Amino acid sequence: MPSLDNANPIVHLPPSLPSSTARANKIKSTKAGVTVQDLWAEEGIQLVDADFAKSPASPCSPGQSSEGDEDREEEEEEEEEEIDEEEVYDLLRSITDPEHPLTLEQLAVVSAAQITLSKNHVLVEFTPTIPHCSMATLIGLSLRVRLLRSLPERYKVDIKVKAGTHQSENAVNKQLNDKERVAAALENSHLLGVVEGCLSSAGRRGGEAIQG
Repeated sequence: MPSLDNANPIVHLPPSLPSSTARANKIKSTKAGVTVQDLWAEEGIQLVDADFAKSPASPCSPGQSSEGDEDREEEEEEEEEEIDEEEVYDLLRSITDPEHPLTLEQLAVVSAAQITLSKNHVLVEFTPTIPHCSMATLIGLSLRVRLLRSLPERYKVDIKVKAGTHQSENAVNKQLNDKERVAAALENSHLLGVVEGCLSSAGRRGGEAIQG
């Protein structure tokens, strides 16, 4: 068995946070069956699906709206609702660390204080457990995929190592925010499998995330 970068990480007791049930209606849930290419469609990596582009619009008389139009208007109104740092943190806190059966919240890798929100932009800074952590890129990939799957498409996501917490922070940040590099990494079946493993507990809370 290979040795771990950090065999004895410090485990932090999670603070008491409100239930995420009420927040779920404001944030899109993870879509089942999403492909690697689908994750990056909104980032400009893939062209619009040809069949979708050619699909006819619903017939509608002038001044008259169909039920489909009303549904789309309601969806657009829901998507325009603002979210806050706690809601973004709630999406990330239960992701499992690649090396340990512990959540990123328990290891203090992510926190609400390290999330910055501005109009249609989310910046997440994370803290590796040790300065030479070799899993930093995988942790960042997991954070990025989770947010791209969960947030409305209008949000731009940036993931960075917190300044001064990793010896290769510039290189890690460059990898995590280069669209082509990230897309290529997620095309690797092994890396994608590790990321999916980390995200398998993302929807759980508290002890549930550990018990699996």
